[in-house]
Amino acid sequence: MTLTLTRVRRAFREGLRAAHAELGSRPPALRRPAPDTPLCEAPTHPGPSRPAAPPPPTGAPAPSAPRAFDTGYRPRTLTLRRTTKTLAELVRAPAALTVPGDVVAGALASARTARVSPGRTALLAAGSVALYWAGMALNDWADRAEDARERPERPIPSGRLSPGAALATATGLTAGALALGALAGGRRVLLRRTLPLAAAVWAYDLGLKRTRLGPLAMAAARGLDVLHGTGTGPARPALGAALTVAAHTLAVTRLSRHEVDGEAGDEPALALAVTAASALAAALPARHPGRESTGRLRTRWTAPALAAGALALAGRAQWAALRTPDAAHVRAAVGAGIHALVPLQAALVARAGAPRAALGLVAALPPALSLARKVSPT
Repeated sequence: MTLTLTRVRRAFREGLRAAHAELGSRPPALRRPAPDTPLCEAPTHPGPSRPAAPPPPTGAPAPSAPRAFDTGYRPRTLTLRRTTKTLAELVRAPAALTVPGDVVAGALASARTARVSPGRTALLAAGSVALYWAGMALNDWADRAEDARERPERPIPSGRLSPGAALATATGLTAGALALGALAGGRRVLLRRTLPLAAAVWAYDLGLKRTRLGPLAMAAARGLDVLHGTGTGPARPALGAALTVAAHTLAVTRLSRHEVDGEAGDEPALALAVTAASALAAALPARHPGRESTGRLRTRWTAPALAAGALALAGRAQWAALRTPDAAHVRAAVGAGIHALVPLQAALVARAGAPRAALGLVAALPPALSLARKVSPT
C-alpha cells in the first residue's frame, strides 16, 4: 500500500514537471500575461511593420491646424457691453452732461428766495436728460438714409441697431421724461413745462431741422429746457437765461450744418460773434438776483470768469474754423460749442447768486471732454 502511494506521488510530480516544461517552451505571444501586467498593454514582441508616411516635399507649406468651428455663442457680458456701447453712441450719452445746467440755471433764476427744491430740480434735470437722449435717437432714426451715405459708421447704417429699436428708444425716453415731469410737479409742470419741451424736440427731428427754421427750432428747444427748470415757479425771471442759452445754441446749430461738406462760409464768424455776446450777457450782473451769494465765493468775479472760460473754449475752435473752414475744423468747432454750454450755464448760475453750485457744474466739463474722445457729441 505504501509502495502504491509512493508511485502515485512520483507520477504526479513528473506530470507537473512535464506541464511546466511544455508551458516554458511556448512563444511569448501565447503566454498568459503576468498578474501585475495590464491587459491593454501592447505586446513587447515586434509585429508586422507598416509603411511610414512619405515626408512632405521640400518647400511645401506645412499642414495648417484645423480651424475651430464658430458656434455663434457669445458670453452674456460681452453682448451686454456691446449693446450698451451702441446705445451710448446712438444717444451721444456724454453730451448729456451739458443738459442739467439748463435746469439749474432756470431754477435759480426763477427763485425769489434762497430756498430751491433740490428734489424737484433733480427730477426735472433727469427728465431733460431723457428728452435730450430721445432727441438724439430720433435724429438718427430720421436721418438713417442720409447717414448711410455720409456717416456709415453710425449705429443704424452700420447694422448694429435696427431703425425700430432706435425709434423705440426715443419713444421710451420721452415717456420717461413726461413721467418725471408729472412726478416733479403734477399736471401743471407736465403740461406747461415738460410737454412743450418734448413737442419741440420731436418737431425739430421729424421735419423742422431740414428747413430754414431748423436752427431756430433747436434754439427754442434749448431755451425751453432752461424754462423747464423753473418747475412750478414763474418763468418770466428765467427768460434772460433762456435767451442767452438759446442764442449760443442757434449759432452752434447753424455751424453744425456744415460738418460734412466743410463749406461754412461766414458761419464761423457769426458763431464767434454770438458766443461772445452770450458770454457777455452771462457775465453782467443780474438786475433782480434770485438769491444772495454768501461765503468767500462772490458772484461779481465768479460769473465773469466762467463766462470768459466759455468764450475761450468755443471761441478758439471757432476762430480755427474761420481760418481753415474745412470739415474737420468745423466739426471741432461744433463740439467745442456744445461743451462751452457748461461754463456758460455755470456763469448764469453764479449770476443768479449760487457760485458754489456754478463751480459744481463746471466739474462736469473734464469728464465730458474726456468721454467725447470715445463717443462723439455730434
